[in-house]
Amino acid sequence: MEDKNSSMWPRKYNVFGVNVSATTYEEALNLIIFAAQKKIPAIVTHLPVHGLVLASRDASLQTKVNCFNIVAPDGQPVRWALKVLFKRKLPDRVYGPELMMRLCSSAAEVGIAIYLLGSYPHVVGQLRDNLIKKFPSLQVTGFESPPFRPLTSEEDKAVVERINKSRAGLVFIGLGCPKQDIFAYEHRHNIKGVQICVGAAFDFLAGKKKMAPVWMQRNALEWLFRLFQEPKRLWKRYFFTNSIFMWYLFLQLTGLKKFQK
Repeated sequence: MEDKNSSMWPRKYNVFGVNVSATTYEEALNLIIFAAQKKIPAIVTHLPVHGLVLASRDASLQTKVNCFNIVAPDGQPVRWALKVLFKRKLPDRVYGPELMMRLCSSAAEVGIAIYLLGSYPHVVGQLRDNLIKKFPSLQVTGFESPPFRPLTSEEDKAVVERINKSRAGLVFIGLGCPKQDIFAYEHRHNIKGVQICVGAAFDFLAGKKKMAPVWMQRNALEWLFRLFQEPKRLWKRYFFTNSIFMWYLFLQLTGLKKFQK
């Protein structure tokens, strides 16, 4: 997002034509909280392999994602790509559900209100309850599940009004990729808080889906865990995007292809 505060955000690197932020949990947390406190609108997303490949193959989505203030390396392979291609040795990936929990903890401490937008009504409701139970002083000033279809202009305007009237400094969006990224981009100038796209974090933190064991997460095997959980829905995604990721990494590493931003 082009603004006078652009220099405060983490440096980005061209991975398959997508600007990925070489950032850490601590840096991302501090910058997002700072922006929320200073009322600086911003957009943040987390890209695992699937999201990175989608953005690299869709020119319109790529343009949108490249405008985000932070494009966090959500997947271990994305973090490894930054290391292999640019020698950026990040200590860990920046996983959406984990950063969301850290942000909620910090928001509760400093008095920043949050808004939850996404998933099904029972999921977002349970997520709200779980967050308040874990962080009793957290201000959840709004939560809703939008319809699973394009919003009318009136509905869209109403959502923006509800979010802004809530005075939430952090707006967590769990609509799935790329829908959540498109929403955040399109509302980057009229939603006053920091929009943070967190994907499946709503389901995980609401307790509706299981997260992969830590050892699988650290070894880039989360996709395999999720595949066993939802094989019919995810097998095509992982088969194709994982293969494309490895091919693109080879092409960029060897210089056989120049990926344009």
